[in-house]
Amino acid sequence: MVSSANPFFDPSTLPFGFPPFADIRDEHYEPAFERGMADQLAEIQEIVRGRDEPTFDNTLVPLERSGQILERVGYVFFNKSSSDSSDFTNELEERIAPKLAAHHDAILLDPMLYWRVKTIHDAIQAGGDAAAGLDAEQRYLVERWYTEMTIAGAALDDAQKRRLRELNQEISTLTTRFEKNLLNDTNELAVHVTDVAELAGLGEGEVSAAREAAAARDLEGWLVTLVLPTGHPWLASLTDRGLRERIMTASRSRGGRGGEHDNRENVLRIARLRAERAELLGFSSHAAAVTADETARTPEAVADMLGRLAPAAARNARAEQADLAAVAGDLDGGLRASDWSFYTEKVRAEKYDVDTAALRPWFEAERVLHDGVFYAAHLLYGVSFTERPDLVAYHPDARVFEVSNEDGSALGLYILDLYTRDSKRGGAWMNPLISQDELLGHPGSVVVNNLNVPKPAAGQPTLLTFDEVSTFFHEFGHALHGLFAHVTYPKFSGTNVFRDFVEFPSQVNEMWMLWPEVLENYARHHETGEPLDPAVVERIRESEQFNQGFATSEYLGAALLDQAWHKLSSASAEAITDVAAFEADALRAVGLDDPLVPPRYGSTYFAHVFSGGYDAGYYSYIWSEVLDADTVEWFKENGGLTRANGDRFRSRLLGVGGSKDPSRPTATSAVATPTSRRS
Repeated sequence: MVSSANPFFDPSTLPFGFPPFADIRDEHYEPAFERGMADQLAEIQEIVRGRDEPTFDNTLVPLERSGQILERVGYVFFNKSSSDSSDFTNELEERIAPKLAAHHDAILLDPMLYWRVKTIHDAIQAGGDAAAGLDAEQRYLVERWYTEMTIAGAALDDAQKRRLRELNQEISTLTTRFEKNLLNDTNELAVHVTDVAELAGLGEGEVSAAREAAAARDLEGWLVTLVLPTGHPWLASLTDRGLRERIMTASRSRGGRGGEHDNRENVLRIARLRAERAELLGFSSHAAAVTADETARTPEAVADMLGRLAPAAARNARAEQADLAAVAGDLDGGLRASDWSFYTEKVRAEKYDVDTAALRPWFEAERVLHDGVFYAAHLLYGVSFTERPDLVAYHPDARVFEVSNEDGSALGLYILDLYTRDSKRGGAWMNPLISQDELLGHPGSVVVNNLNVPKPAAGQPTLLTFDEVSTFFHEFGHALHGLFAHVTYPKFSGTNVFRDFVEFPSQVNEMWMLWPEVLENYARHHETGEPLDPAVVERIRESEQFNQGFATSEYLGAALLDQAWHKLSSASAEAITDVAAFEADALRAVGLDDPLVPPRYGSTYFAHVFSGGYDAGYYSYIWSEVLDADTVEWFKENGGLTRANGDRFRSRLLGVGGSKDPSRPTATSAVATPTSRRS
């Protein structure tokens, strides 16, 4: 029975519209989705029935106001389905995904709505009366709606639109199924250990986390749960070669070993449908359709950059392999992919006297959070964070913090969900729950950071790996972007920017991890309080380029694999029947088919591109690096982590959300003016 008091039907009265999680029940979601879609369609019909000449106020403003119930339930549900899924969320998501696809098509493909938007757009382009009185944000809003509707297929004829709707609904179903298969197979393939001796090399906290993971499934012994990428952070420490191989084999087999969670047919079908849809929309490939509305503009520009990087990365990886082989000696069967991280640490220790695994005692999670992540934000932007235990989040492990500006004014709410669990998908990410905008009266944002750190037993400290600290700073950069964006219209809120630009602010924030005044503040031994030895810090900085052949090759392997799947024509996609063979051919074609350096993601577990919205866009991480490098240099040249620099970066870039096109010179020249893409 559905409760008559559905908490999604009205705005929350909690601070910043924080969702009333204590009142939300499973039975509330589907009715809220159904009513939200119905209400928004009625709101759209009210717009298109208007007999007046289309104007910004009678078309764009009500369009931006529409769908508020749907937005409220959508943000909460899809965060839950990613971070705390259940049989209920899995079943509802599969059921609701095609309905949502049809709903969005009903808006984007509506011929009368498109006519109204196009009429306003064309009048602005012509410089007529429609342009009078509109500010830059309003003009850009018209441009974005017109561009998105055009690329979505609003100009197609009725028969083409019918096929487009069919394609969109099937793709939404398949991508949802891909994600659920991956989560289930990842859980099933967790490596069960019954002899603690096999865990030699791990720290006490890691062993404790493995025992807790096993206990959560009523298993004796220890359980090594898998992370999203191909590799696993524990491979660098585990001395048992057999266990390392078991972990690597399990990781690489996800979604491709047969059975009910096999993703191979999903991969093939998604690639075919995306290729068909692109051609229906007038593009040569899905990659062409995607990049047409990104800063890259064409897949050829992406291919040029990735293609220039791949040969050097492969050469460097081969040179690194020689170093590893020299240290490893005569291994049975030779060096394997599962050995790379382990012997890399030995070579790093030999060359630089740095063992990143041994740094964990200096990276206690609570200290990293308060004295590192929050501290850097306070240095740059003057913001402060106060925990709000009175606000109940969606899971007991999720903690809520109120974020305030230096003058004491409240900015928004930040939720940290640090630990891994079987109900959470792999990886790390940021989600909005409420996004600031003036039109709807949202004074601030509510954002969530999800990470996947193994949880130790009660009373044991959570000690992070070097990479986990880096990921923490990275994801918090997304959170700051979401919190700082201050816009008028919902379309521009938070991180609603071009996909190949969204990683820029987060990668800049990642840089502060090793910034001297930040590192010195948080990197202290969790038992003694002893700071990290400055000599060790210097050696860490000296070794920053170490193993970059491997790191760049595994990343490029995944980015180029993404492009290979999505540059296929419809006919070419239909001809592909073997996922593994296609993947091998694609990597061989770019010289990245080294068996010791597998791509960061294999096709059957490449969630970013087959279920996560980065399809044909995984290149964006490296695409943003030139901006990152230029920006950090700007900070260095202008005095470092000062409030003046932070305020400038916040106001000129983070604060504008998606209300400016970052590919236009004035958008990025506030802090740095990149003149060329990475070479």
